[in-house]
Amino acid sequence: MAKSLTGMPMMSMPDLISIDPLEVLPSADVVVPGSKSITNRALILAAQAEGEICLEGALWSEDTQVMVDCLKRIGYRIEVSEGSGDPSNRRIKIQGQGARIPGGGSGRAPLELFVGNAGTAARFLMAFLCLGSGCYRLVGVERMHERPQRGLISALRELGYRIETENDRLPAVVYGGGPKQASCSVEMGNSSQFASALLLVASLGGWQIQGPEDLQVSAPYVWMTAQMVRRFREGLSSFTIEPDASSGSYFWALNGLGFPSENGVRVQHWPQSGWQIDAQFPHLMEGAESVSRERDLGDSIMTAIVLASVGSEPRQFTDLGRLRLQECERVVALRTELQRCGVSVSEEGDTLRVQPGRVEPATIETYQDHRMAMCFAVLALKAGGLRIKDPNCVRKTFPNFFQKLAMPAPHGVGAVIRDGRTGAPLLSEDLVAQG
Repeated sequence: MAKSLTGMPMMSMPDLISIDPLEVLPSADVVVPGSKSITNRALILAAQAEGEICLEGALWSEDTQVMVDCLKRIGYRIEVSEGSGDPSNRRIKIQGQGARIPGGGSGRAPLELFVGNAGTAARFLMAFLCLGSGCYRLVGVERMHERPQRGLISALRELGYRIETENDRLPAVVYGGGPKQASCSVEMGNSSQFASALLLVASLGGWQIQGPEDLQVSAPYVWMTAQMVRRFREGLSSFTIEPDASSGSYFWALNGLGFPSENGVRVQHWPQSGWQIDAQFPHLMEGAESVSRERDLGDSIMTAIVLASVGSEPRQFTDLGRLRLQECERVVALRTELQRCGVSVSEEGDTLRVQPGRVEPATIETYQDHRMAMCFAVLALKAGGLRIKDPNCVRKTFPNFFQKLAMPAPHGVGAVIRDGRTGAPLLSEDLVAQG
């Protein structure tokens, strides 16, 4: 049984839940946890600092815990304590060691690091560990071993580093070679995280990185990385992580479900930095006939796709190729589960077209994908008869998501969430996702 930082035991949710539709949408101001993308970038940048950096508002979820655990195993001193703003936030103090990357094993016995299914942890650590002096083996869950790494591995080899892998995927053994004055090109067709991984450590490594275009313009998450690198070069002693815009999209989306307009849900402290492309979600969740995953939205495009099933006009969603290579094959998963609900969805190339209509009762497969669970939870608040499998998968980025939905207004929307097999209402303490 998992425990909180206070040592108190926490129950896991059932493997199947149902959510009663709302009769009205209350007026609410919801707080969401810190950004996963910013937290994991900040951890790598803080490790390169000279001395201690305190990360305020850091997300504490499966993906960020994996990163912290790996850094601790390498040899970094990290202190995690209760944070502010949201129960899923933490204050993380990390003692940076500058250019010295500690830890590492030998070629015969590399230090093994488990990255779960966290793409940011796997890719950022792979580049970071090249600057060490030991040998490290990166492993993850089965899905992580299927996800692409070739663009990053090729770039690191071009820089002169030794990466051993059978198929240019994980598991992979990284041989630390220290800083090298070298240059490389990086291909980002499968993931912009390849470029972000290189940029996070390029200054410490002495690397010059070239991409197919201006790296900071060609991908919003790469631009985020570049802005964070500039901030940490200022010699920070503390850094505050803003709320996660992708997580906030689920609550903004409630306003698009067709409830009376006199009430509404807002997300407090909405990001204003411009770093997160999903901060545009409130402006794009309705109205635009066509939305692009490359130009308009990041992961929150999944929220917009599901929301379109109860919209007023057909919508198309384009440039979805990278969704196929993430926690699951998300394009197929979205189409399959919306069709299971009776929604008309067509897939052509990397485009989905959604025709709004009546949503039928269904049991939703989540494919161990946190965003599938959260997207369809939003739909369940409007459409009756939806049950969601494996709701605990939200621990990846938003462990208290369902608890937040169930909180009474103004801090939540007062949803009634039930055990999907018995129909019994679940208590607040039963709604925090655990492994």
